[in-house]
Amino acid sequence: MSFQLGSSLLDACVLAVLAKEDAYGYSLTQQVREIMDISESTLYPVLRRLQKKEFLTTYDRPFQGRNRRYYRITDSGMEKLQELRSEWVEHKLKIESVLLGGINGE
Repeated sequence: MSFQLGSSLLDACVLAVLAKEDAYGYSLTQQVREIMDISESTLYPVLRRLQKKEFLTTYDRPFQGRNRRYYRITDSGMEKLQELRSEWVEHKLKIESVLLGGINGE
């Protein structure tokens, strides 16, 4: 069984991966797949949206006669990641209290 993941959680995962190091699309997809089930066709619109919000920037680097597009997190992307991490901690605690302890500890 798998849980449906919202766009905010996907954004947080992408930004967290890129906070460690810049990555090109396929590599980024593989790293995010370790966390959740996602396809490249799902990831690229997320990358474009994050780029439009100026949380990411891109640059090209030659590789075997072609250019690879790399994604880099921006300062505002790092700020957004910190915000999402804080929200995640609160959300996780609420979910755990229900799933592991029942409502009102019952």
